[in-house]
Formats: sequence, C-alpha cells, structure tokens
Amino acid sequence: MPDARPAERTAGGPADRAAGPLSAEHRAVLRRWEAAGGSLATRASVVLLAAEGLRDAEISRRLGVSRQTVGNWRQRWTSAGIDGLEQRPRTGRPATVDEAEVVTRTLLAPGGSGASRAVARELGLSHATVAGIRRRWRLTPDEAPAPSVPTRPPLPGADVWVMGLYVDPERAVLLAGTRRGAGGRGAGPQAATGTVIGADVLAGLDRALDAVLAAGPGPGADATGPGSGAAGRTSAPASSGTGGASAGPVSEAGRTSASPPGAGLAGYLAEASRSHPDLLLHAITLWEPPDGTETGPPEAPLTLHRIPARSTWRTFLRAMIALDSTSHPESSRRVYLDLAAELKRYAATRADRPCAAVRWLRENVAGHLRAERAPDGPAPNLSWSGVNQIDLGSFNECVVIETVRLSGTITRGEIAHRTGLTQQSVSRIARSLLDRGILIEDAQRRATSGKPRTPVRLSGTAAHALGIHIDPEVLTAVVIDLDGAIVCTRSRPVTADTDPAEFVERVAALGRETLAEARGAVREDGFLGIGVAVPGPVDIASGTVLGPPLMSAWGDLPLLYLLKDHFPCPVLMEKDSTAAAAGERWIGRDRRARDFAYLYLGTGVGTGLYLNGDLYRGISSNAGEFGQLCAIALGRVDKDGRPEMVPECNPPVSVPDLALRGGMRGAAGGSALAAGGAGSGSTAAYLAVGEAAAAGDPAAAAAVREVAQAVGRGALGLVDLLDIDLIVLGGPFFTADVADFYLDEITRTVNEFPTARRLRRVEVEPSVLSAEAAAVGAASTLFHATFTPRLRGERRPPGASGGLRA
Repeated sequence: MPDARPAERTAGGPADRAAGPLSAEHRAVLRRWEAAGGSLATRASVVLLAAEGLRDAEISRRLGVSRQTVGNWRQRWTSAGIDGLEQRPRTGRPATVDEAEVVTRTLLAPGGSGASRAVARELGLSHATVAGIRRRWRLTPDEAPAPSVPTRPPLPGADVWVMGLYVDPERAVLLAGTRRGAGGRGAGPQAATGTVIGADVLAGLDRALDAVLAAGPGPGADATGPGSGAAGRTSAPASSGTGGASAGPVSEAGRTSASPPGAGLAGYLAEASRSHPDLLLHAITLWEPPDGTETGPPEAPLTLHRIPARSTWRTFLRAMIALDSTSHPESSRRVYLDLAAELKRYAATRADRPCAAVRWLRENVAGHLRAERAPDGPAPNLSWSGVNQIDLGSFNECVVIETVRLSGTITRGEIAHRTGLTQQSVSRIARSLLDRGILIEDAQRRATSGKPRTPVRLSGTAAHALGIHIDPEVLTAVVIDLDGAIVCTRSRPVTADTDPAEFVERVAALGRETLAEARGAVREDGFLGIGVAVPGPVDIASGTVLGPPLMSAWGDLPLLYLLKDHFPCPVLMEKDSTAAAAGERWIGRDRRARDFAYLYLGTGVGTGLYLNGDLYRGISSNAGEFGQLCAIALGRVDKDGRPEMVPECNPPVSVPDLALRGGMRGAAGGSALAAGGAGSGSTAAYLAVGEAAAAGDPAAAAAVREVAQAVGRGALGLVDLLDIDLIVLGGPFFTADVADFYLDEITRTVNEFPTARRLRRVEVEPSVLSAEAAAVGAASTLFHATFTPRLRGERRPPGASGGLRA
C-alpha cells in the first residue's frame, strides 16, 4: 500500500508514545491500516486499543491473539513508533547467509564442534539452514563419499585440489583441479581433528589479500556472485585503472585491441595445463572488470566457472582452501604459506620492480594421485603389505613392552613393580604378548623363596622394518629386527644431478632389492613398513622434500607419496637427524631412557631431540636446524641480521678445506685432498684428513678441532635452552678417527660455559648406532610409532598407519 505516514511520524520519544495519547496523524495512519486488513491491521488495532487504556489481557481477548503478541507490538510501538510496526524484525540472524563461510567453519572446526548445531550457534543461523548448506555441498557422510562444490556450473569431480591463483589489476581467477575420469568418486575430507591448516594460515592469507587490494583496484570484500554485475558476474574491482606502480601500467587501448583482456591470464592457464597434465583443471573467476568484459574461453583444455551464488569471493576462497587441506595431507600449511608470501610480494612491488600479476602455481600432485590407488586397481607384485597381527589394543600393553625393552630381560613381578600395574594385569598382558610372539620366555631364575620365576624379553624376530637413508652421495637401505640388529644392508651411489623420476626409481629399486635379500629372515606377518630418512627441511605433512643441501634438482619433490606408489605398506618420512634420534632411543635401551639431543654429523650438522619421553619434531617437523644456532652463537650474521651459512657445519667440506689451507703434509693425505677436491666436499678427502689427524698431523688435527669447536658452540645453545644433560654424537662423518676430537671439544664447551654449569654435568657420548645411523633410525621410527606408549589422542608421527596403533 502507498506510504501514508505523516512526515513527522517519529516526533516524540518513546516515553511520549508510551504515556500520551495518539496524535491525530498517527491515529489516522493506524485507522487506515486497520481498515485495509492484513498483517498490519492487527498491529494497528493493538496500538489503538492500548491508547484507549485497555490492558493486554483484554486486547488479547478482543483480537483473538496471544498476550505475547500484544506485548510484542506494544513494545515495538513504544521503542520505534510507526517504523517498528511496519516490518517485523528478524531474531538477530543475518538477512543473507554466506554458504562458503558455513562450509569453512564446518571443515576447520576443532574436534566435535563442526556439527550443524554448533556451527549454527556460532554464526547465528538456524540448525535447518546449516544442515541444508551441508547437504548442498554434500558434506554429510551419509549422502556422498566426497563434497560437491556448487560453482556455476558445478565442478565435475568430488576430489578437488587448489592448484593456483592468478591476480592482476583487473581480475582474479582461482585454479582448481579434479581427477580425470573420477566422476563423483574421491576421498572425502578427514575428520576436523586431522586438519593440516589452521585459522592462523587463513588469517595470513586474508591479510595478504587485503594488501593486494590496497595496492591496486580490486573487489569489495562483501561482493557476491549474483548481485555484482550483469548476468550474474562475480564482483568487480572498484575501478578499472591500475593501482599505481605496484601492478604495472595497463592502458585502455591495451584492453580493447593490441592486448585483449586476459592475455596474461591465457598464458598462465596454458602454463598450468602443461604443468599439471594429470588433472582436469577448472578456472573459477573470483572477480572481473566492471565494464562487462568477462574472461574469454581459454585456449588451454580447461573449463570456466563462477563462484557459488550464495558466497562472496573471499569466503569461497577460504572454503576451497579448507576443503583442499582437510581432504589431502599434501595440501599442507606450507603450500598456503607460499601463496600468502607470493601475494605479499605482489603487493609490495615497487615502480623499479614492476609485477604485472600474481601467477602462483603449486607443485605437481601426480604422485599423490597414483598413491591413492582405487580399491580395485592393480597393486605391485609384492607381499610386504604391513602387519595386522601386531595391533596393540591398549596403552598398558605398550607400557609392558617398553618396560621389557628397556630392561632386556625382566620377570613379571618386576614389571608390576616398575609400572604400577597389578600382578594380575601384567600376567594377562604378558600371556597375550607371548601368544602373539612379541615376547619370549628366558630360562627360569631360582628364587630365594617360592617357585622359580621366568623372565621375558622381546622377540627380535617378531617384527622387522626397512629403513632408507637418502644422502647427496649415497643411498643406504637396511632391514633391522625388533632388537635393532641389522638383518641386511645395501647401498647405491647417487649424484645430485640425477633426474627426479630416475631418482625415485633408484630408491624404490634399492628398497625392493634389500627386502628380497631379507625375505628368508623376515616373516611377512611381522613386517611393519618402511621408514625414509631425508635431509631437511622437509614438509612431512605433504611428504615433500623442500630444499635439501647439495640436492637442488630434487627440491619440492613429493617423495613420500611417490614411494607409496611402489610399496603397498606403511611408509613414513622423517628428517635424518630426527630419525637417528629415534634409532638411538630404541636401540640404546636403558642408556637412552632420558632426554637427549642427537648431533648428526652428515652433509651438514642436524639435531634430533628426544624430550619428555618422545621425539620432539616441532610444529612443522623441522625442529633441530642446527646451522643457524651455530651462526648466532658465533656471531656470524649479515648486515640485515640474517644468520649466515656456517662452513664448519658442513664437515665434509670444511674439514678438508681447513686442512689444505693449514698446510696438511703427508703424501697420502695430500694426494687424497687433491684427488677428492677439498672444496667439493669429497667423503674420501674428509676420511683422509681424519686419518691424518689421528696419526698426529698438526694441520689435520687443527682442522678437525676448529670444526668441533664451532659445533660445540651450537651445542652450548642447546644445553642452555633445553636444560639437558646428555648429548649424543653420530652420523656418517663421526668416524673413529675424529671421534675423540669432537667428544673432547664439545664436552669442554658444554660443561665450562653454560649458565647452570654448577647444577649439572653434561655427558657427551658416541652413538650406539653404526655408520648407517640414519637408515637404522628410519627403520626404528616404525618401532617407535608402533610400540611407544601414548594415550589416545596424542599426536602420532606424521604418516603413521592407523593399523599400527598403540
């Protein structure tokens, strides 16, 4: 009906409306509403009768409505006048619902809080609304095995990766990938507790996007798909001009003729298609120019899409990242931190360093596609499928195994005394472990009173594991038993310039050869899996080797998932120094039953930490980067304060170089240095210097001692930081010839200089492991993951199989 309200309809405050009579103008408006009928008639009648002095009960009786309705409209009239009567207010819920925001909250909610009711309470929505959104995105496990992204048109596959992002001054396009020929099949998102990306990463991406938008034209933060531009285009930039020098000039003439809109985008999409041939790629437009120019059909074989109608570009991007990261362990924090860094570089560009566009593409995920083999797909002709018999069902079983392992041999009564378990519980658990072959009985011990006691010990043949160590010069594989005894070992030389595909084949071939050699000694029902030790830094969550020293050709290699394609058994990846600490802890038994730091002398010096009864990996599983600690301790930083690369933390390079500059004499040593090339980090040159140092050559001894002193300064930082009293030295370059130099120098440093030196004595000991420390440690990670006591819900080693639970 036409607005017949008086111009002065809001005159007078709430008190006047509540207490005084109706003005003639208000009474006339209410009478017209009452005569017209409809929903406004009841509201007008309530106010008119209240103005006559009637009570709520009488008004309710006359109008045939509830007293609650009467009181509600009287309160609305008192507080807002005519405006309060005209439209019934909502109950605090938003007028529009952003579906992508609901999806993001559902996927990234902490354990148990991703249910529809919990998300509804958090966002102020009804439970039915949230449940409906989850059904449209197929996020309910009883409806589909994987989500469906309702872009326009919908994405064809259920398993979706975020593969790239293109941003220029005019448009932004998100690149998604789906499996070829997968249809609706795919792995659904993991449980919320298994997410590998957090709200902090999404917040960092938001800040980076805000910086990009501030640097140049871009869309409004709340622009949505259907209401922004003709024909349902996605939201457009605020203006069509360029945002200063940050993005480089884009002329109007260039948009219409010589350089058509999206020319840079077309090249990006073509590059993406070449880089990711194993996926179906989909370009999803986030925003476009406001002049009606849409992204044209690409030359590359991919499809064009728009964001869902009920989402903004920003929340849709967040939802896609959440969906990707919760569905695929390879889509880890590192991937999206790289994206945020790329966006920040674009926003921070200067006039003298123009940047026309963000052209972010992630690494190839083909290895992950092959690793996730279909249930009916072919498997390699191998029988090493991993063990199911060793399925430890209780925390107490692991406690008993750990007690036996530390003691070597022990009676049931002693187990009960040390663990605090009852004698009956220990007897029941021991009987079960004996039946499964994990424990065996030793010869009886004569007791001073009562019947003889029968001690138990671990059965070394109950379980085996394969460990592979990847080094820039050599690949090493070992099979060890539960006692840590080496069953067989093999090695194969490798060069840093080997093609990545050929390199993976070599690693797999070495593993198969070692398993074949050990087949007679290893029971198939007791084979736990394969551990792989690699130089850091590594992205354990995605199984990717990032930038190994002297192995630049293998950077960003998804090694873990490529190897899983070759071995149908659990495969774990660990940083080499952390793997060595795991092996030291397992094989060292009671000698390593306390906190310690393992200094791994390899191609670089790394640290493995065993703290509070477990390996300490850190948030990214890269704890123990020792080189920068040494640089800070030695005061070696550049003009910007960045720690420098410390030569002494690369023993195979620094020791021969220092010896050569010190005038190392002797025909044998000199010829070895000349032949190996001191500066190249030759193992032969390092061993020659070590042999000369042990023989008394002053230049060789001085070189080894100088490197040992630098390592000792870094170890001092570890001791002061962690308050530990044991440091273990090991690794391929901790040889018998140089062991005393390192032990003496580091022992002196960590005991003479710490702040709390009066309160503790730090022991520095050689490793109990052999020269194959990292390979043995890699295999030990399987034992550690299977048998170490952990309460339910504690963090498992990345990549640990669910079948090997404690």
